[in-house]
Amino acid sequence: MDINEAAKRIEEIRAKLNDANYRYYVLDAPTITDSDYDRLMQELKKLEDQFPSLLTSNSPTQRVGATPAAAFGVIEHRYPLLSLGNAFTDEDLLAWYKRTLKLAGRPFDMVCEHKIDGLAVALVYIDGKLDTGATRGDGLRGENITQNLRTIRSIPLELPKDAPPRMEVRGEVYLTKSGFHKLNEERSRQELSLFANPRNAAAGSVRQLDARITATRPLDIYVYSLGWSEGKTMPSTHWDTMQYLKSIGFRTNPHSRRVETIEEARAYYHEWLEKIETMNYEADGVVVKCNPFDIQVQLGDIGREPRWAIAYKFPAIQAITRLLDITISVGRTGTLNPVAVLEPVAVGGVTVKQAAMHNEDDIRRKDIRIGDYVLIQRAGEVIPEIIAPIVERRKGNEKPFDMAEKVYDPSLGRPACPVCKSEVFRPEGEVMYYCSNAACKAQVRGRIEHFCSRGAMDIRGVGEMQSAALLDRGLIQDAADLYYLTRESLMTLDRMGEKSATNLINAINNSKERPLSSLIYALGIRHIGGENARLLTAKFKSMDSLSKATKEELMTMEGIGP
Repeated sequence: MDINEAAKRIEEIRAKLNDANYRYYVLDAPTITDSDYDRLMQELKKLEDQFPSLLTSNSPTQRVGATPAAAFGVIEHRYPLLSLGNAFTDEDLLAWYKRTLKLAGRPFDMVCEHKIDGLAVALVYIDGKLDTGATRGDGLRGENITQNLRTIRSIPLELPKDAPPRMEVRGEVYLTKSGFHKLNEERSRQELSLFANPRNAAAGSVRQLDARITATRPLDIYVYSLGWSEGKTMPSTHWDTMQYLKSIGFRTNPHSRRVETIEEARAYYHEWLEKIETMNYEADGVVVKCNPFDIQVQLGDIGREPRWAIAYKFPAIQAITRLLDITISVGRTGTLNPVAVLEPVAVGGVTVKQAAMHNEDDIRRKDIRIGDYVLIQRAGEVIPEIIAPIVERRKGNEKPFDMAEKVYDPSLGRPACPVCKSEVFRPEGEVMYYCSNAACKAQVRGRIEHFCSRGAMDIRGVGEMQSAALLDRGLIQDAADLYYLTRESLMTLDRMGEKSATNLINAINNSKERPLSSLIYALGIRHIGGENARLLTAKFKSMDSLSKATKEELMTMEGIGP
């Protein structure tokens, strides 16, 4: 066989394998046996080995993953990957619909979809070939995980010739429940730590620096929208667009449904709420979208959320356990935060030992007492919180919580910060107690963690343990000191080798390229979250002009006020 014959045969095999992948993973209607598939794959590998010049990155043989990357690059999304507003009751859903109907000025149909709990990704195709794949990141910029996404068989590497010349689709990478259990069983046999839940497993799998590891994980994808396209006229509605995307090779959720009324959307939610256990993937709700694209464009978004879509969340997973104690943690702004110490309990695949308790007034309002059996839930299936005590199970020896008593220090004869022993105060009209010492180690550590967090300066590697180690060793006293660290000084820390130190220095240097809004947010000014930081940046353009802003200028801004 000469190279021309080989090229022709390679194209034939690739077309057959791509079609087999599409029919198996997208249509769930396989047309060839596993043995025939394996035979074609082996023939393709042999031909590519024999004629290496004919090997391309989009060949089905390349799904096994490339060698480890040094680090992920950054991809800027042409249009932001927005988060969704939430509805928790039928009344919330109806309120969203009425509000949206008024803004739209005319009736519209909707599309209902499962809100799968996985990792959102954006896939860009150029001339029919997968060019880049990125995580959502902060919505504006995500991590370049193209090599890892190539290993997922339900992601097409090539599209038909009639596909748009340039396009982006968005989807959710996830791990099936059965795949998750199989993966954990294998990790248990290898005496490795187990994944807490399918979402964590999926996120960890696609963020492996070694794509060969990703290739071993049973990952899948459902594409849920078109991000943008060029060079071809596309359908005018979301529903028709999804049908088109399926026809050119993308895997879409067969359980999605187009509805005419909000009553039908509500019925769809309750139908799947009853059938949630039948899903072979984790889903935390239903997404309801306006179907016509012209209405989506007309409505636009507010902050980081589209007006034309809403996530109607399933009730959080709940469990009952015993409240053993209430301890105090000190936040970055000096707040003394009560933390519930719980008898360990499994909630939605995660072992919960602690839970948030907001403040003393909330504890008293709910009549939660130390020693109570309590109902807990993972709010949004992430942060555990106590909902209510199980009063019927009280034995009479449960103890009410008193913040002043809890922080009272007999040796000082007054309430004191549990970390630095400084004076504690409660401002008039506020529900929180505060540590008076801005140099309290717990506050400093919290400020550094916030400064390095993903939405702020995004310095990976400086979490709770690392910030504490840097402070305890005297290498830093505040966030600014991070920029004077050296690789040599970092290597004096326990468990900090040369590679880890180099990675951290690189992360610190990369943070200098973060936008001004991220820096303003990183400073941790009370009431200045990510959205207000962006508003300030849009108006003042530089840190210097913001520092000179008058109170009057600030008060005229939308979202700021007194």
